[in-house]
Amino acid sequence: MVGRLGLAPSAYWAMTPRELSVVLAPHVGPAPLRAADLATLAARYPDRAPG
Repeated sequence: MVGRLGLAPSAYWAMTPRELSVVLAPHVGPAPLRAADLATLAARYPDRAPG
């Protein structure tokens, strides 16, 4: 993925982790689902009907 950004190797290796995350942010998917969010979805949309 970094190659697609058109960064020279020297520019890539000079970046801080924060700078790299800002550059990559538009190219990555959404954040992983948190356990609390999964529990909320499971309660809202159960696999089976209650009872």
